Amino acid sequence: MGTDADADGSRSDLEIARETTLRPLSEVAADLGFNPDAIESRGADISKVTLEGVRSSLAGDSSSTGRTVLVTGMTPTPKGEGKTVTTVGLAQALSRLGERTAVAVREPSLGPVFGIKGGAAGGGRSQVLPMEAINLHFTGDLHALTAAHGLIAAALDNHLQQGNELDIDPRRVRWPRAVDCNDRALRNVVVGLGGETSGVPREDEYVITAASELTAILGLAEDLSDLEARIGRVVLAYDRSGEPVTPADLSIAGAATALLRDAFRPNLVQTVEGVPAFVHGGPFANIAHGTNTLIADRVAEATADYLVTEAGFGADLGAEKFLHILGRRGVVPDVAVVVASVRALKRHGLEQWPADFDRLAKTDPDAAADGVSNLLEHVRIVESMGVPAVVAINVFPDDAEAELSAVEAALAHRDVPVARSTVFAEGGAGGVDLAEAVRSAATAHEGTSFTPLYDLDDPITEKVATIAREVYGASDVEFVDGAAADIERLTDLGFDDLPICISKTPYSLSDDPSLTGAPTGWTLTVRDVSVSAGAGFLVVKTADVMTMPGLPARPSAEDVGVEDGEIVGLF
Repeated sequence: MGTDADADGSRSDLEIARETTLRPLSEVAADLGFNPDAIESRGADISKVTLEGVRSSLAGDSSSTGRTVLVTGMTPTPKGEGKTVTTVGLAQALSRLGERTAVAVREPSLGPVFGIKGGAAGGGRSQVLPMEAINLHFTGDLHALTAAHGLIAAALDNHLQQGNELDIDPRRVRWPRAVDCNDRALRNVVVGLGGETSGVPREDEYVITAASELTAILGLAEDLSDLEARIGRVVLAYDRSGEPVTPADLSIAGAATALLRDAFRPNLVQTVEGVPAFVHGGPFANIAHGTNTLIADRVAEATADYLVTEAGFGADLGAEKFLHILGRRGVVPDVAVVVASVRALKRHGLEQWPADFDRLAKTDPDAAADGVSNLLEHVRIVESMGVPAVVAINVFPDDAEAELSAVEAALAHRDVPVARSTVFAEGGAGGVDLAEAVRSAATAHEGTSFTPLYDLDDPITEKVATIAREVYGASDVEFVDGAAADIERLTDLGFDDLPICISKTPYSLSDDPSLTGAPTGWTLTVRDVSVSAGAGFLVVKTADVMTMPGLPARPSAEDVGVEDGEIVGLF
């Protein structure tokens, strides 16, 4: 399908997308065994799986589910190392090998699209289409989440205004407001001004929609009943005696679920090469689990031979959360692909990361080889939980052969399969070696079981210490700024049996972004612990977390426009 991308990247993702001839979605759906009634068209090239389609796909024998491939990575640079491109390209390569394959990735947020990072549809000859729709309004899922989040916020403030029967402490409201764009001016606001008919004045904040707990809940709900139950459990605020106040207490969980009814259903599109693709959900990868929805993964596992899915950030954050949160829900990878790039390897081979990327642009085989220490730590992380690993070297057009060879030589005597990937330029054809290595690893480890690093009934401090020691390589943990009191309170409230979702910098295995390689002898500093009771995990923060990004000095939005009815400047 479509045309070959230029190896030098001379054509934009949008140009490649527009030159691609898409298959009818009915044919794409049929690849997964869906009949025409199982999908609902949202335009010529976008569909949603119907509720009946979801139920029927999951009604079969669970033993017939396909193999799952988790794409994670080494510690990235701020520019990213190509996990989504690798995810899409690997799915296309597995399809070329004759495997019935589906890919599952998150929906893009408008914040990164119009900010600095760009979209989340992959790129080049390994992207999901139609990329314009996917990166903008798509099926309206994120808009529905924004509306549902706002409804709950409005109901809470209305309760305060209408007599506050639940005795909510306005100083202990934990539910922010949300909008799906980067707007730093909304990080701290005051609401309820304008007199006694305009509400109870209090401090408030906005988060980007991807950071809403509702987005995480949508990503983990098993069905609509579970979705409503989870929304009902969210801790919105505390009353004056310290007890949680929830949407169920406000009788608003049902209305929020109604707004999210259609958003719950997975979105089905296709890749450049016509491989079925579920693009669904988009939880923040820092204060949440950072992957597509549980329901999309389960449907894909039940209908394909191979599901290729992705976790946010490196294995220390993304794969660890995926395994400890989704793995406990039954989505267990048969193999993990750890994506590396020469750029990231050089960063971790240098003693100190430079302030800009000029140093990383210089050919430096020794630095690339030295950075393998970081890559191998991420391999160790997934293997420590019983998941075999394959290394994918995501090749960029300007990578020097000397650097690539140096990395391969540094990995030659390690017991891990390694393959170059050129899927950005070549699509599935550029990932066949990787696909063969993945298939071999998955079949060779048939029956491999996921082994969590901690038990849910371990004390909170012990669970955090286990992750710090066994995943990050820390020697100790320090709880500061009231974190110990947070843990005591959450334990008293009965939230101590939940899995842990640690928020730390993605740019180092440690909690200090300036530390490269594989740091040792350091102490993880925990500053805050809170509960996402609806999502079902504890959020452990090691630093201030930016849940409302700002726009850069020159945002990507300045390049986007409409000419003759066509969108231009979108990547």
